[in-house]
Amino acid sequence: MEDRDEKGNTVKTVRLEYFAILREQAGIASESVETNACNPAELFDELQHRHGFTLLPESLRVAINGDFCEPNCALCDGDEVVFIPPVAGG
Repeated sequence: MEDRDEKGNTVKTVRLEYFAILREQAGIASESVETNACNPAELFDELQHRHGFTLLPESLRVAINGDFCEPNCALCDGDEVVFIPPVAGG
């Protein structure tokens, strides 16, 4: 049975991993969050508000369960999501 919030939206728990500037801005390397976001784009919007991320969503790559995907692909309960910021080489 799916969990639902007070508005009837499906709530899922996803695991997040943060790298580079996202790790610095969040102050943590990983976390599990409950969300009713349907896709990574909506999830990142929630995270921007929570952690104050300064990167634009368009500058990120996203992977779900180890596979790169588009920002509008579906999220499922139990997914592991990684937002990958641009990196500078040296």
